[in-house]
Amino acid sequence: MKKILITNDDGIMAKGIIRLAEAAKEFGEVWIVAPETQRSATSHSITLRHHIDVYPHDFPVDGVRAFSCSGTPADCVRVGSLNVMPYKPDVLLSGINFGYNVATDIQYSATAGAAFEGSFQGLHSIALSEGISGIHEVTDAYLKELLGEAIDMKLGYGEIVNINFPDCPLSECKGIIRDTAVSVNSFYTDRYKVIEELDNGGKRYMVDGIHRRVHEQGTDYGAVLDNYISFGTVNNIGT
Repeated sequence: MKKILITNDDGIMAKGIIRLAEAAKEFGEVWIVAPETQRSATSHSITLRHHIDVYPHDFPVDGVRAFSCSGTPADCVRVGSLNVMPYKPDVLLSGINFGYNVATDIQYSATAGAAFEGSFQGLHSIALSEGISGIHEVTDAYLKELLGEAIDMKLGYGEIVNINFPDCPLSECKGIIRDTAVSVNSFYTDRYKVIEELDNGGKRYMVDGIHRRVHEQGTDYGAVLDNYISFGTVNNIGT
């Protein structure tokens, strides 16, 4: 029986991590160490000069041992695999994230960052994401099948499996595209808007990106835009 550690960046009580834990129980013994609050877009950052608090946490899936962590998702992987669990996990699952982790957004993603940290710790690491419409039909229909496939894959150091489920009803899903490349495009054209004029000439800005739907055949972003599941591997930029 595999020992599985699960984390996310949406917080320990997000719906995605609950659904993932329920599915993961079929593959082994499940532990959760996840952020106490929302920690999206923290990438692969870790805490060095401040303490990290870890508490046992009630969790709505029977048989799962869960802990909340004050740190980042990557912190959760480190403290979870090195200290919280009494033995090293075999598999690290990160997600299910609320929002795709494809294209250049992978660089900012704490879902992917946690998975990369798992790979650095020698764990077989898988990141999972879906769209933000709240339609879970495709994810729930394919989740266990693709978890089993991803767990059995051979991965290199610094490499993770990255799975993205399209934001559509199951009846509109066209299937799975495997071995997708990472798109060079991004979800948004970045810009910032001034939301307040401050004293002494200062300005307060808020990100205000423009959503882009640029189609690319054979890429992760192109797959989900075309209502396919994107199933591929990603190497960390440093490998």
